[in-house]
Order: sequence, then C-alpha cells, then structure tokens
Amino acid sequence: MGLSNAAKSGIVIFAGAVQFSLALILSEIVYSTSGPLNTSGSGNTTGYIYSVANNYVSDLGANCRTTCTAVPSGYLFDTSIAILGLCIIVGGYFLQKGFHDRPATAMIVLAGVGALGVGLFPETTGIWHSIFSLIVFLFAGLAALVTARLQRKPLFYFSIILGVFTLAALVLYIGGDYLGLGAGGMERMVVYPVLVWSLGFGGHMMALDDPVKS
Repeated sequence: MGLSNAAKSGIVIFAGAVQFSLALILSEIVYSTSGPLNTSGSGNTTGYIYSVANNYVSDLGANCRTTCTAVPSGYLFDTSIAILGLCIIVGGYFLQKGFHDRPATAMIVLAGVGALGVGLFPETTGIWHSIFSLIVFLFAGLAALVTARLQRKPLFYFSIILGVFTLAALVLYIGGDYLGLGAGGMERMVVYPVLVWSLGFGGHMMALDDPVKS
C-alpha cells in the first residue's frame, strides 16, 4: 500500500523544515568563521560579525543594511530557503489532494511562495525581498491557524499558539517595537514559532491517512 497524500505532504514539509533549520545554523557559523582570522585576544574573530539580536535573518543571504555586499553564507542560506519554499508548495499540493481544503492549501502554498521568493530575491533586490519576506511571515502564521483543524489534540492547541505567537511578533516587528530583543531577535520570534510548527505539522501528517479519497 502506497503512502497517503497526507503522508507525502508531511514528508516534504518536514524535510524542507529540517534542512532549513540546519542550514540556518550553518549559515550563522559560516558567516562568522569566514574571512581573515585574527587570533589575538581571547579567541578567534573574523572580518565578519553576525549578531542574532541585531542582524536580520536575511543578512545571511546578502547584507544590505548599509551597502549591498555578498556574504560567505549567501549561497547556502538562499538555496536552503528556496528549497524550503519548494517543499512547502509541493506539500500544499499533496495536502489539497488528501484533504480538499482550499483555505489550508492556499495559506501553505502562499507561505511557500514567500519562502521561495526570499531565496530567489535576496536583500540585494530591495523591495522585492521585503515583499516576499512579508508574504512568508504572514501566511506561515495564518497557515498554522487554518490547519489547526486538520491536526489532532494536543497539536491542535500548539498549532494555534504558535500561529498567534508568530502573527503577534510580526505586528511588533513591523511596528519597530522589538521589546529589547533587537531587530534580529524580534524577527526570530516571527520565524522560529512557525518553523517549529512546520516540523510538528509535517510529522503529524506523516502518520495520517487521507480523509478524502482523491
């Protein structure tokens, strides 16, 4: 017996989220360990300094906060988030086949389009990057809320909590109210909850049969 469409959706979403989670960590490491080493003082430092509090997540792809410059982690980050976007879009396709739930599918696919766009249009592209960033932030949060009804309790509750957390953080982030976390810190309060949700959602879907036969 083959995999259900729900399971296929879960597999690709989970795989996309896992590879991006690892690539995000690796990108921060690569960003901070590349360039001319200076071994004086208490330890090694580099010509690049990355702060999770003060740097945007997308600075890992191309730093344009002052002037647009290439960064050593650029290819890794941009490729990984583009793959994440493709995985989410494919996951949305299988979700629609399995559940025939257009609102849930639309939120997931739009989040995937946003993530793909962030990878294809890094900070060097200016307004396009900002547009796609807003799309992925907004629709990822909404996807966690809309898909809650497809998940069994207690994941149902966690999905709502994480979606609300992301959307609330997004409002604060857009308003420039970082609560002392810095721009990068508040942006991570937008990203991390839905990234955790996507791992839980993907794992949950992998164990389900299709409620609707395609």
